[in-house]
Amino acid sequence: MKADHKIEKVYYSIGEVAELFEVNQSLIRFWEKEFDILKPQKNKKGNRLFTKSDLENLKLIYHLVRERGYTLQGAREKLKQNRENVVNSVQMISSLNKVKEFLLELKKEL
Repeated sequence: MKADHKIEKVYYSIGEVAELFEVNQSLIRFWEKEFDILKPQKNKKGNRLFTKSDLENLKLIYHLVRERGYTLQGAREKLKQNRENVVNSVQMISSLNKVKEFLLELKKEL
């Protein structure tokens, strides 16, 4: 295995997820109750185990609520009405941020 090869995890703990999104664990639990697209598995101890799919859904929720300023009800409706547009929007913003980071790094080197 190459040293730069990134190992992907199958499950992420709620602490890891909260750290990834820079939010409190309580907010993740709250969003789980509010959005039926979030269905983390639970182990025997009752700890939540988030999959890649859960992380993608959280990314959509985070984008709508935190970045776009939607209310919880508005975010739920937007995801039900046109989930594909939300997914495309998040992907486009992510791509543009990567280009921006690259350009800023390039500017530094000049």
